[in-house]
Amino acid sequence: MTRRLVPFVTVLILVLAASPLFAQATTWQIDPVHSSTQFAVRHMMVSTVRGQFTKTSGTVVWDGKNVSLAVLNIVIDAASIDTHEPTRDNTLRGAEFLNVAKYPTLTFKSTKVETVGEGRAKVTGDLTIRDITRQVVIDVEGPSAAVKDPTSATRVGASATTKISRRAFGLIYNKVLEGGGVVVGDAVAITIDIEIVSVPMAGK
Repeated sequence: MTRRLVPFVTVLILVLAASPLFAQATTWQIDPVHSSTQFAVRHMMVSTVRGQFTKTSGTVVWDGKNVSLAVLNIVIDAASIDTHEPTRDNTLRGAEFLNVAKYPTLTFKSTKVETVGEGRAKVTGDLTIRDITRQVVIDVEGPSAAVKDPTSATRVGASATTKISRRAFGLIYNKVLEGGGVVVGDAVAITIDIEIVSVPMAGK
């Protein structure tokens, strides 16, 4: 009886080892040179102002196969905000908005990842702005197919979108227009484009 079980147990171990649930997760680095965070908000009820944070970094712990097991930790440099208008950018960095001197980063840490179709996922996590944390859900397209760069590092890309209320994060400053409405809208659309890289271990 014991001899008959040995081949079965061996096969079972091999199957489990090949399963994504048992695959070894790797810490991928978000490449800040090829990643960015864009945002869009209504201005004076008539147009949309678009800008970006030029410094996005962080990590993704992932086995390279099962997206639902990935853990994201995204860090955005608040001072890197750029709306192509220096005076406005300085105002947004100030105490009435992001207050970058006191709160230098915006962060997102995932708590759950669900696949919702081919190349699509919903990621639930905690977004922190000005030391205020709210749960948000981001829609992700990706990951892309993995490619090797000239240094033999593996690279994968993805794009994520969500919409938040800036007032929910303490960004309440505004001015009321004479004809009604406000200067800056409350809803902020966010797009995060990231490229992650896994550097091969020495000897591999």
